[in-house]
Amino acid sequence: MSGLVKDAIKIALVAASVGSFLVAATATPASSTGTPLHITYISSLTGPAATEYGDSQQGCSARVDLQNSEGGISGRRIELSIVDDQTNPTMTQDAVQAADDGNSLGIVANSPFFDLAAKYAQTAGMPVTGNSADGPEWGEKPYTNMFDAFRGSENPSTPVNSVFGDFLKQHGGTSIGTYGYGVSPLSAEEAQGAADSFQRAGGKVGVINTSVPFGSVAFTALALVAKDHHVDALLPTMDDDSNFALLTALEQAGVKLKAVLLPVGYEPSVVGSPAWTAVQGAYFASLARPFSLPNAGTEQMSAALVKYAHFSKSQFASFGQDLSWLGCDLLIKGLQRAGANPTRSGVIKALRTLKAYNGNGLLPITINFSTVFGHDLPQCVWIMRAEKTGFVPVSAKPFCGTDYPGTSLRQGS
Repeated sequence: MSGLVKDAIKIALVAASVGSFLVAATATPASSTGTPLHITYISSLTGPAATEYGDSQQGCSARVDLQNSEGGISGRRIELSIVDDQTNPTMTQDAVQAADDGNSLGIVANSPFFDLAAKYAQTAGMPVTGNSADGPEWGEKPYTNMFDAFRGSENPSTPVNSVFGDFLKQHGGTSIGTYGYGVSPLSAEEAQGAADSFQRAGGKVGVINTSVPFGSVAFTALALVAKDHHVDALLPTMDDDSNFALLTALEQAGVKLKAVLLPVGYEPSVVGSPAWTAVQGAYFASLARPFSLPNAGTEQMSAALVKYAHFSKSQFASFGQDLSWLGCDLLIKGLQRAGANPTRSGVIKALRTLKAYNGNGLLPITINFSTVFGHDLPQCVWIMRAEKTGFVPVSAKPFCGTDYPGTSLRQGS
């Protein structure tokens, strides 16, 4: 591990970045006393995955600042270290080791490569909350220290789910094209799962490509293949840059798409961007309740982002900010439930007794962390449509699916 990484993680309340690896900042309320509680947020703020996570730290930081403004945890403020792994697997592993060396009580993970560092965190007895987009270890033993703030857990067999196939078929698709990154097992599995889901909904599979290079924007040849196979429904499981480049290439190749569903990309920065024309009419999934459908959870988060991240009152959270807010919110719940002097093992134990978590209404489901490990809950997402002036909810209710019994996308399962 580099000396910079090891030393930087140990620093509390750093006002600016240390090199390009760490940024740490929290509010320090007058009402908080006692020894601070240290936690670490790890994400890909730069590098190819920055299209999803580049500003994600604002969600986690705002949630911590809000908690500190209310007195912290039992009168002790939270000190947050924010680590940029630069979409680099080696740096992800270094960040986890440095968090351990720096006595962090927990990690919020929002990185496509966290699966490569998960073993170290598990061996160190470190509670990990966040987003399971990196791999299935979030539901595999011995990783019972890990808590997916969105799904509750991963089902290690990764069964085929009806949610996306049903949606695309109901919205006119007849032949699907799915695309995933070869380097990401989960991206590849989800692309395969989308194709299987669509086929079970009555559609045909035109193209399944699960070997796209990470971050690729070169899709001219693949677009011609899609045209030859009469693809008119699309679900890519890649990052924004790749997804939008694929849409542009398909349009240029003359592919007539009837239904497009993007699992990511519902973000303020997309509206009016160079990609906005290409995505008109496309549907976007949102794992968290959109701000345009307000409730107590969206209003709390919006107010915190306005106050601490300098959002405008009309601005909504990005995909990465939703992920980081809920990851930090869940870890804070664990700290609160672990007593006045929380320990890593105490936080893990406390989170496993949390039986009804929905992020103050931000989630479309309620998670029972005492029973969900190794299983999965109904897949539910809000669907937004890209229209001329912005994103519009298709419905006030989330769109939900169920697993197909006996199916698995995992090799050897």
